[in-house]
Amino acid sequence: MAEQRSSEGFKDDRTLATEAEAKAVASAVRLRILRLCLDQALTNKEIALRLGSNPATVLHHVRKLVDTGFLAPQEERIGARGAREIPYLATRKSWSLRLGEEFWSDMSTAMIDVFQTDVAQLGDPAKLNLGRLGLRLNEEQYEEVNHRFKVLLNDLAGMEPGPGARPFSVFLAIHPDSSRD
Repeated sequence: MAEQRSSEGFKDDRTLATEAEAKAVASAVRLRILRLCLDQALTNKEIALRLGSNPATVLHHVRKLVDTGFLAPQEERIGARGAREIPYLATRKSWSLRLGEEFWSDMSTAMIDVFQTDVAQLGDPAKLNLGRLGLRLNEEQYEEVNHRFKVLLNDLAGMEPGPGARPFSVFLAIHPDSSRD
């Protein structure tokens, strides 16, 4: 069933990403950078510190995200030692695109890597609210599940943060269950 899906993930009504856009977001490091810059603008140095990475390596990724429109430079500021700093903010462009089939594998791998990294950083597995369900679906039912996922994610993406809002991430997946064939 999933092998026959008509569109990538839950975004079949989105604009098709260019090759450069698809390659830019099919990277776990770049997805993590986008997540870090989702709510607040961060400088390259701040991003590198949060990722525990070399600033020069992070700058390469930041430039790729800026060049493809996923990060937007904000107003320049002066740092603690008088150095010029440019903070970057995620544009949320990734949510408006879908990837061509040739990029599904790379993107899925990157998203799973980010999810595993995020979960490992929680420290306490009890902080993770999850469930797993085995189903048998025909093609029509499979498409209905995908449609429901898309509606849910679109609704959540449009939700305005309420008072005292804290950051959360949602990871949904549906996949063939080869262990039950």
